[in-house]
Amino acid sequence: MRILIVDDADDSCDLTEAVLLSAGYTDVRIAHSAQEAFKVMDIASCSERAGAEVDVVLLDVVMPEIDGIEACARMRSDPRYADTPIIMVTSVDDVASLGSAFVAGASDYITKPVKRVELLARVRAALKLKAELDRRQQRERELLGLGSTGGERRISQWVDDTTGLLVGEVGEAYLMAAEDSAVDGTGAVVVLAIDRLDAYRSVQGDDAARTILSRVARAVRRLSANIGVVAAAYRHGMIMLVGPELSAELARELGERLCKAVSTLEMANSESIAADHVTASVAVATGPARASSDRMNLLSNAISTLRTAQAAGGNRMVGVAL
Repeated sequence: MRILIVDDADDSCDLTEAVLLSAGYTDVRIAHSAQEAFKVMDIASCSERAGAEVDVVLLDVVMPEIDGIEACARMRSDPRYADTPIIMVTSVDDVASLGSAFVAGASDYITKPVKRVELLARVRAALKLKAELDRRQQRERELLGLGSTGGERRISQWVDDTTGLLVGEVGEAYLMAAEDSAVDGTGAVVVLAIDRLDAYRSVQGDDAARTILSRVARAVRRLSANIGVVAAAYRHGMIMLVGPELSAELARELGERLCKAVSTLEMANSESIAADHVTASVAVATGPARASSDRMNLLSNAISTLRTAQAAGGNRMVGVAL
């Protein structure tokens, strides 16, 4: 696997490289700045080549000129690295900045000084996650290919133009067809809706509402890519995230992070009740997922719970266990 270490400190780079090489990772590259990393990753040249140049990035948070958080966001903006594990490397004093790093698209983090056991565990977990994401993307491609069997179909029938996510019906098809491989047969469905979006649309117009949806969808993609769920958007604006094997704990954590990520965008919304900016309500439904009827029950309960959360003022995450 191709691992890229991005750190301006030589000692830190040498230590991390030595640990990885001793564990059998032979293709380890080093960049001493974000700009150098962009060159290694072929981002700076705006290349249109299909393949990614690295499989895992170990990215220092504190660096001169372009810090790790900005670098992470830049890497995520390249479609080739949308799902590439990016592990932030930070000192104990900088842990407070991790919230911004996760919003920017970070997958995980480790602290300095790097410990061998922790580093290797994080890298192995990241590679396992990447393999799962590749499997998920293959399944999405198969779903999109369903439309070609009856003749030539436009891709817009399967992908929402505003958000770039799969349309809700395709998400439901994935939910129905998901194979349960979890030991306890449980799953999770997460739904998100922007608070007071219809009121905002009636005042500001459709284009302004679409801009909000597009930015929220980008934040959703970053978070969902990190844990291997499938995101789909309904035409009225609600976003569904399907995690057939997602634990209740991880689902609730995802819901909290989604709420925070939308609020962190700080988009003005004069029609909001909960705040002076755009907020979202998120509902998480967890429970049995062995049969397709179980999974659809999760979705219907999540939507019902979401409506209750919005009626209560919004800007919150609520959960229901079935």
